[in-house]
Amino acid sequence: MTGTLFEITFWLAAPVWLLLIFAPAWAPTARLAASPWTVAPVLVIYFAMALPVFPELWAAVKAPDIDVFRELAAKANGAGAIWAQIIAWDLLIGQWMFLEARRLSIHPLVMGPLLVLTILLSPFALPVFLVLRAVKTKALTRQSRVRTPA
Repeated sequence: MTGTLFEITFWLAAPVWLLLIFAPAWAPTARLAASPWTVAPVLVIYFAMALPVFPELWAAVKAPDIDVFRELAAKANGAGAIWAQIIAWDLLIGQWMFLEARRLSIHPLVMGPLLVLTILLSPFALPVFLVLRAVKTKALTRQSRVRTPA
């Protein structure tokens, strides 16, 4: 059962990712991206896997220790819960990036590959996006100053 839950975790988030990447201009995509409820199915999986190992999970987070965390990750439910948490977190980060990109008019052809990187390695994608966001924000600020006479 744990293996099955692990396998379906990503597939629960995949439809949202597909919309963010391949249908960014579709109005329902923006509404979906604005909802934190997109991660609810993944969180159901998280709880299903985390509850059986809750004492070990609690021990790993209340006093972080690499050996305790390693023991948690060695358990199927522990690894599955960690995976579900990562999937949920990555999806929320991706949704925020998508919404910020729309707000700043960052082209979908730039964001598509960056969202794919977020799915795969969000700790690499997020700093890249933050730099892109800062550059775009600065450019828009400069542009608005030029348009608005003092």
